[in-house]
Amino acid sequence: MPLIEIDRLSVTFHQQGRDVRAVRDVSFDVEARESFGLVGESGSGKSTILRAICGLAPISEGAIRIGGVPVKSPRDRAFARRVQMVFQDPYASLHPRRTVDATLREPLEIHRIGERDRRVTEALRDVGLDASFRFRFPHQLSGGQRQRVAIARALMLEPEILLLDEPTSALDASVQAEALNLLARLRAERGLTFLMVSHDLAVIDHMCDRLAVMKDGAVVERLDRAALASGGAVEPYTRALFAASAYAARDALPEPQPA
Repeated sequence: MPLIEIDRLSVTFHQQGRDVRAVRDVSFDVEARESFGLVGESGSGKSTILRAICGLAPISEGAIRIGGVPVKSPRDRAFARRVQMVFQDPYASLHPRRTVDATLREPLEIHRIGERDRRVTEALRDVGLDASFRFRFPHQLSGGQRQRVAIARALMLEPEILLLDEPTSALDASVQAEALNLLARLRAERGLTFLMVSHDLAVIDHMCDRLAVMKDGAVVERLDRAALASGGAVEPYTRALFAASAYAARDALPEPQPA
């Protein structure tokens, strides 16, 4: 049984007296410990799917199941223990007036988990930051360091699933490569399942075993890594997306680490 099942999902927003269907009848599944990518242009609906999984976007039709069980609405603490999200902009996702220590402690306090000092220190170490970062504020960190803190926060409850919404797009190329290697290492060490959104096929090629290409809220093509690498896309939109993306520069990224 797949760990994540998206079954004929549609998401409709009501804006200025009209309905906007952001996601249209999308289905796919993700196996445990797999890394699955959603790729497409801005506005294609890929990030909306992640938000729907988290309960941040309205589901108008279809179902979302985790481990074969439909997700509850509103999402409960058990969901948070199992599924966490890393957002695109690490500066916007971290409270500007809270220290790194306070940010990492918060989920432990909400879920009444003890040994907080040890867990915070270990979380920082796991993402490549030493204990001196505990009492810094977001404005005292670089973009790459902020994203490492955001990843550490997502891992505090030891989830099975990470939803990654363009997690490196706000970083420059060299820092992006470091962040991708960090995520690949954490996935291998912890047996994590990734559902990753990106507009960049180089990132998807580096990180994902399979992917779905989205256009105008719908999936237009599904590929695995071998088909992506061999140029096996069939749909004209997918081929155009390949040509327009940074995929041609994939050799600039480090080789994927085994999961």
